[in-house]
Amino acid sequence: MALLRRQYAYSKIDKEDPEEIKHRQAQFLIQKVLLQAETRRKPSFLRIRMCKLKVRIGRRLKKLRKTVLLGISAARIGVYKQLLCHMKTWKRLFHRGDTLVSLPPMFS
Repeated sequence: MALLRRQYAYSKIDKEDPEEIKHRQAQFLIQKVLLQAETRRKPSFLRIRMCKLKVRIGRRLKKLRKTVLLGISAARIGVYKQLLCHMKTWKRLFHRGDTLVSLPPMFS
């Protein structure tokens, strides 16, 4: 009778190898993903159309943003050039006024 009891008795489990634990977890995750893939339904036509429309809108917004930024930077450069031109003109006018006074009169 003692032999029969020993046969069905619990045996002490040694600690599992870390690689075996990782392998078991990976197998579990693979099974989980496969199960999810099976249960997913086919995407509807409307959902696909909406997704494509969102991509289109996103592209147009991106293009619009680029053109606006380019326009702003071009306007900024234009204003800067205009300001420099005015500054040069004022500088020439004010410096010429000093030189005109120092010139000798022509009809003497």
